[in-house]
Amino acid sequence: MSAIQPPAENDETGPPIPGLIGSGPAMMEIYRLTRQVARSNASVLLLGETGTGKELIAKAIHRLSPRGSGPFVRVNCGALAENLLESELFGHVRGSFTGAINNRTGRFEAAHTGTVFLDEINSTTAKLQVKLLRVLQEHEFERVGDTQTIRVDTRVVAASNRDLLTEVEADRFREDLYYRLNVITITLPPLRRRREDIPALVSHFLRIYSDQNALHVPHYEPVAMEAMQAYDWPGNVRELQNYVERAVVLAPGDEFTRDLLPEAVLGRKAHRIGRARGADLETLAFELVDCGITKAGSQGDNLHATIVARVERELIAQVMAACDGVQTKAAARLGINRNTLYKKLREYGLEK
Repeated sequence: MSAIQPPAENDETGPPIPGLIGSGPAMMEIYRLTRQVARSNASVLLLGETGTGKELIAKAIHRLSPRGSGPFVRVNCGALAENLLESELFGHVRGSFTGAINNRTGRFEAAHTGTVFLDEINSTTAKLQVKLLRVLQEHEFERVGDTQTIRVDTRVVAASNRDLLTEVEADRFREDLYYRLNVITITLPPLRRRREDIPALVSHFLRIYSDQNALHVPHYEPVAMEAMQAYDWPGNVRELQNYVERAVVLAPGDEFTRDLLPEAVLGRKAHRIGRARGADLETLAFELVDCGITKAGSQGDNLHATIVARVERELIAQVMAACDGVQTKAAARLGINRNTLYKKLREYGLEK
């Protein structure tokens, strides 16, 4: 194996990293940390809300590292059931389970000399967390159904949209794995805390989606920008990106105008189905009562509990349908773990 050469770009205080948008104080600190940690082999934990760009930072860490010429392999831990995820990460041998008709190389093996990015690592089960801890500490594992030990030289960058320490305290995540991952932590700021970057992001996405759709929408209306900078962006950059694409497609001329923004951004919509959690469900429940949509025979707390349960059941049913019945995907969208979702499905008779 040839010696790994240091990256050409290693200035900790240099300009924004290519491929990343934003020049405000929050993002400049992210660029500094990214460059600084990229040069090491240490595990990195990326924390931040959904849509803040954790995968982009993971790719930048890999690209700027001595491993930049090696493979970058991404695994979405929240998208697969436990048995499939174990095979995806570590591979399997023929006949190890139903459907295993050939040997398969896992993602850790495929990322040898490079970086493996474990997205939504908070979704992993206790069994998988044991195997992850071993590969982080010993750099070795066995394929599913095999006894031969495989050694790898793979750097791990993990990401979570939840506070893993809170998950540890709730016994949903192993404490030893948390501390093994938490060598270096980079917390990405939500878009509402870097509003100064919104104009640059909008201009960037206008160029991208104008090109992709063979359209010409190079400008945005000042009042449209005012509305976007006043909005809190619960879906962060990903939500902004979607709305800019929508505006480009619907624009009658060459300008992104305020009327092309959805009602939520303009403050005319209280919440979005599929994102509601906790207090949002309660708010929706009271709105249903005010509108006379939901009736119940009990009073006070019983009425409130009944309405919230009905709203919660409908929300879970909608999200499960949108996720084609994939529980791990639905749980991630609802912001709950898979065990909680399973209990709710049984409680509301939605197992099928």
